[in-house]
Amino acid sequence: MRNGSLTYLDPVVTSHTLPWRLWRAVRNLFARPARLQIAALCLRVHEGRREVLLVASRGTGRWILPKGWPLLDAASHRTAKVEAFEEAGVIGKVSKTPYARVRSSKGLDSGLRVATDVLVYVVHAEAQASDYPEQGQREIRWLPVEEAISLADEPEIVDLLRRLAGDVTIWS
Repeated sequence: MRNGSLTYLDPVVTSHTLPWRLWRAVRNLFARPARLQIAALCLRVHEGRREVLLVASRGTGRWILPKGWPLLDAASHRTAKVEAFEEAGVIGKVSKTPYARVRSSKGLDSGLRVATDVLVYVVHAEAQASDYPEQGQREIRWLPVEEAISLADEPEIVDLLRRLAGDVTIWS
């Protein structure tokens, strides 16, 4: 404490020792940071039912949200809109702020899996194109939220869908 104010090095601010904090800082210099992906949480009301879109991953067939790497020349919410269209032909309005941030893993072509942070944006589906870039490359399903919860393969997506099931404001 200097001049009556706390600093980040004061023991009352942190319970960790200085050597531990230094080791952690050096270790983090060499640790590969999580990669960022952008996902589209596509929603629609169809015949009075609230539905969410899941797509099968191309490599393993796991049921996931449409997602991909950020586009360098676009805001992240635009990437969500592009992913929804490319993977499932969904056309709709996308929220400009993320609905959630979840952890996931991405299988690379080399067979390695890398940890990813995923920003999830809501896309209110207005239409679905009959022709889109990844048509025929993956299965897509519109499901009631409860069915999507039982089908989704990633635990954090299951948690997200459970949150969605109780969120009445998102459907308006």
